[in-house]
Amino acid sequence: MKIKKMQVGWHTLLLAVVFVLLIPILFAVSNSFKTLQDAFNTIFEIIPANPTLENYVHVFQKLPFAKITMNTFLIASSVTIFKTVTSLFAAYSFVYFDFRGKTVLYFIMLSTMFIPFTVTMIPNYLMVSRMGLRDCIWGVALPQFADVLGIFLLRQAMRGIPKALVEAARMENVGNFKIMKDIILPLVRPSILTTGIIFFINSWNEYVWPVLILKSKENYTLSLALQMYISSEGGTEFTIAMAVSVITMIIPLILYIIFQRFIINTFAASGVKG
Repeated sequence: MKIKKMQVGWHTLLLAVVFVLLIPILFAVSNSFKTLQDAFNTIFEIIPANPTLENYVHVFQKLPFAKITMNTFLIASSVTIFKTVTSLFAAYSFVYFDFRGKTVLYFIMLSTMFIPFTVTMIPNYLMVSRMGLRDCIWGVALPQFADVLGIFLLRQAMRGIPKALVEAARMENVGNFKIMKDIILPLVRPSILTTGIIFFINSWNEYVWPVLILKSKENYTLSLALQMYISSEGGTEFTIAMAVSVITMIIPLILYIIFQRFIINTFAASGVKG
């Protein structure tokens, strides 16, 4: 009986936490279907009394929305591909190659996870400017083509593979690229998929770095399009901002719902293997 009461208490607490986390999402979705006047009068009503699509119509008619969405997709896709590939090769090197200072180098690299973005922001900005990539989507993507988190996650996944498999393949004079393609990749595919999804969502939602690099509206990402309606320049059209925010979160939300099992398992496995 006592255990059941504890379970009810924990479930009640978790439901309360979920409800609190869902409030901003429900707020955004609800107000995206209201006129500005209705939103000011009934801002906390979840179900709009007079739902309208005019905010979404405004977004698609007044903004180069297809171009903005494509910019966001190109940045997120290129960053995801390059980060995943570089993480895969680096993780393979740390697990299956023996060289002096490997452990020290790995932990030095891992420690860079704790360096604030503000420390690397200025050097990256200066390099991108010198390369002539300001106000260009590739100026946003280029400094993000490697990621320590991906190296950590994939290294942890590869450590669960018996080294005897790789050693046996090397005894047969199989090259490292073929070993990776035929042995490693099939075994760590869920972790690779999870890592890629995390990279894609993080890049899709990024705001600070794009706002420093991109100046032209046609080069904007979805996060910057949202900023247009919540800044002093954009006025108080927050219902349109809510519509943009709903559109912005649809793709990452769908990806997470589909692949949540792989994401949770990858983080759980990375914690167990140490």
